[in-house]
Amino acid sequence: SLFLLLLKLFKMAKGDTRNEQLTRGIERYGRSAMYKKRAMFKRKKVQTKVAKVEKPTTREVTVGGPANGKTRTVDVAKTSRYYAADDIKKPLKSRKKPGQTKLRASITPGTVLILVSGAHRGRRVVFLKQLPSGLLLVTGPFKVNGVPVRRVNQVYVIATSTKVDISGVNVDAKFTDAYFKAQKPEKQSKDFVEGEEKPTKPVVSDERKADQKALDKSLMAAIAKTPYMKEYLASRFSLSNGVYPHAIKF
Repeated sequence: SLFLLLLKLFKMAKGDTRNEQLTRGIERYGRSAMYKKRAMFKRKKVQTKVAKVEKPTTREVTVGGPANGKTRTVDVAKTSRYYAADDIKKPLKSRKKPGQTKLRASITPGTVLILVSGAHRGRRVVFLKQLPSGLLLVTGPFKVNGVPVRRVNQVYVIATSTKVDISGVNVDAKFTDAYFKAQKPEKQSKDFVEGEEKPTKPVVSDERKADQKALDKSLMAAIAKTPYMKEYLASRFSLSNGVYPHAIKF
């Protein structure tokens, strides 16, 4: 039509020919397609933080009369005289502070635990200590069954009656919650033509490897004192036909 022809000529005169209007209100490309065409993902968004100005909630007014104190503090906004017909329950402020999770009585340092969830489920591990977050610090050790030093929630473990004397094992103070915090990889700017990169496997640092070897060395000395303890930790826990979990004495 004549309207569309004139509109197209007007856009060409302006230099905006990326997206033409097919009919009134309908353009050839949608918003997502134009986002890619204009390469908006390359542009850096600069956001200016607006400083918040705290408005006063009260003000002083002069009051007449010698016995009235001359000034009085009143609210800037008058309180509404309207109130709801039904009682509205207001949540009470709690004074309770979250503390450390209580450790089960059956879990003590040196107790052999069975993992029931995660990548190492079914493996037997040795409990070392409880971290401030409430999680349990355990290890296989790695040399025996491949379970490295890691954190586990006590909900996902079965405590057994078997124990290892770890009084001579030096559990380094560096094993804290911050020690296991994953480091986020740096984002690299790339062109959209390059395509998506394949996810890389996480690389274990040399410090982690050295800490694991030192812990395994002291723990293996404690395990060697008990006969067949190494073979017990190396075996995987599983249920066979006719074995009922509620009838097992762990």
